Amino acid sequence: MSGHDVGDGGAGVGAGVTFGLLAAWAVHDLEEVATVPGWAHGRVPGLRQRFPHVPERVWQQLESMDGREFATAVAGMAVVVATAAADGHRTGGRSGFYQAALNGFGLHALVHLAQAAAVRGYTPGAVTSPLVVIPFALWARGRLRRAGVLRPTRPRETLQGLALAAAATAGTHMVARRVLRRGADNGWT
Repeated sequence: MSGHDVGDGGAGVGAGVTFGLLAAWAVHDLEEVATVPGWAHGRVPGLRQRFPHVPERVWQQLESMDGREFATAVAGMAVVVATAAADGHRTGGRSGFYQAALNGFGLHALVHLAQAAAVRGYTPGAVTSPLVVIPFALWARGRLRRAGVLRPTRPRETLQGLALAAAATAGTHMVARRVLRRGADNGWT
């Protein structure tokens, strides 16, 4: 079986394209794990003053998030991304879930860059977004296109990719808070 064969017998793309999503995501999220808690604690007071229109609960959640919570949320996201990558590999890149995850991953890099522009400085994820995330997403989409398996990306699919990324992020953070709260209630700390 070559690197381009898939379980369903159709030609597709290799593991570099599908499991590459997981690898690129891991590099990007390592930057975030290393920087988010310290960055948030140091920058939120100034950002709160500079952006008073942002709901107070957003600032409170950022300030209250510690490294354990963020790392737990990242672990949850790892499951989502690994599942998407495996489904992409299983289907030779045809999976709608894989392609939505790839699109969401690539597009979320633009959010990181917009955040950095808005705060006029570094924000977690801003280094690996232009160096890893965007190049990988463009490369993988090109490989999917050449293999003839890339689904059309209309505005609806673009929004679905961003919505998937946002929902997965919000969901993994909610789960992380609950898991850690339950652990503290049960004396796991």
